Amino acid sequence: MSPTFHQQSLIRIFALLLVSLFWLAPVSAEPIAVEDVRVAIKDQTTRIVIETKKRPAYKVFSLSDPERLVIDIANTKLTKKITRSIFNNTHVSDMRHAQRKSSLRLVFDLTQRVTPNNFLLAPNSKNNYRLVLDLSAGKNKQSASKKPANSISSAPIQRRPLRDIVIALDAGHGGKDPGAIGYAGTYEKNVVLQITKRLKRMLDAQPGMRAILTRSNDRYLTLRDRTRKARKNRADLFISIHADAVESRRAYGSSVYVLSRRGASSEAAKILARSQNAADMIGGVSLDGKDKVLQHVILDLSQTATIDASTELAHNVITELARLGKTKKKVGHAGFVVLKSPDIPSILVETAFISNRAEEKKLRSPKHQEKVAKAILNGIRRYLQQNAPEDSKLAQAPTSKNNNRHIIRSGETLSGVAQRYGVSVRALRLANGIKGDKIRVGQKLKIPKA
Repeated sequence: MSPTFHQQSLIRIFALLLVSLFWLAPVSAEPIAVEDVRVAIKDQTTRIVIETKKRPAYKVFSLSDPERLVIDIANTKLTKKITRSIFNNTHVSDMRHAQRKSSLRLVFDLTQRVTPNNFLLAPNSKNNYRLVLDLSAGKNKQSASKKPANSISSAPIQRRPLRDIVIALDAGHGGKDPGAIGYAGTYEKNVVLQITKRLKRMLDAQPGMRAILTRSNDRYLTLRDRTRKARKNRADLFISIHADAVESRRAYGSSVYVLSRRGASSEAAKILARSQNAADMIGGVSLDGKDKVLQHVILDLSQTATIDASTELAHNVITELARLGKTKKKVGHAGFVVLKSPDIPSILVETAFISNRAEEKKLRSPKHQEKVAKAILNGIRRYLQQNAPEDSKLAQAPTSKNNNRHIIRSGETLSGVAQRYGVSVRALRLANGIKGDKIRVGQKLKIPKA
């Protein structure tokens, strides 16, 4: 069973971390600059050479319909302007790039299907590190014996069938635990199960998505059982659905929560205490035999990445729920047990206050349940348009590009958005009629072509 896209990202992070511990020279926090990109063609093979001063950590994979070759290089930035003309009369029609946080993504648009080979050359008296990609129009004839003598690594590219994205839906409470009880005697466990089933039906109707339920009937599950079921089904996302309640009958509206940092710390302590069984909890990386400092670093990397992804998902769901009525605009942070998976982005949605008579009536309405489910669905779709895993069917869909628009979230800056999409701040300003650097949460920005 293959790892989820979030686990794949974590595995790459952990691998780079472990390798860095064994290098004699300290690893600089400064991004590695791509010094040059050169192209040459001989017979039926196009050779692309990407030169960097320091050894790059990279991943190469192919995409189809249309044919593309993608390179992700960690902790790297492109400082040299690359002109399209260098690809004339080669198997490459164009090259695009984008900064993805601290990594650089290069996308080569291909004129035809090719057989790619890649390897890394060590520096010599004349050259720096060189990542070499050979794109052959015919079959792959390169054998191990023909591998360059100074090649450090050679990773064959394998195509895997595209997969569905799995979303775990968790209806809160159940069985002997009724949850909150409304003014008219409505049980929380019943209405959230109905909303969850409606959401599952909607998700299953989406191309490239598949939903699983932690419970499909009125039965009791422990909080840990819920997250274990999500992990067993290799879930990419975890959505727990509830109805809020407080003593005041006047409180109303919806809200969305992610795991708090304090909750993450307490969970880390529990995971470390049972580290011999924790490999599947952190992207398949075992903590056995590693010192305490490294164990904490690995867990911190995992949890930080997961909380960041959860927060982005939460923002998107909040935006959609706000269309139905009053919604708490800021993402809530709490130590809910169902949010504590260190490798699955997880959110808890409080759909309404069942303790409010008017909202209780809405929650009992099939029509309103449908609206709530649709809002959560749209929030999930908005998130996946920017974060669909590379090996998923959804990543190949036209909607995955979000129509070249970006919605500003809390804490984002204009320069940060420009860096993410590989465009200049000036181009971003011109495309959106912005004079300064001021942007607001919820603002929609048009992303110009790089």
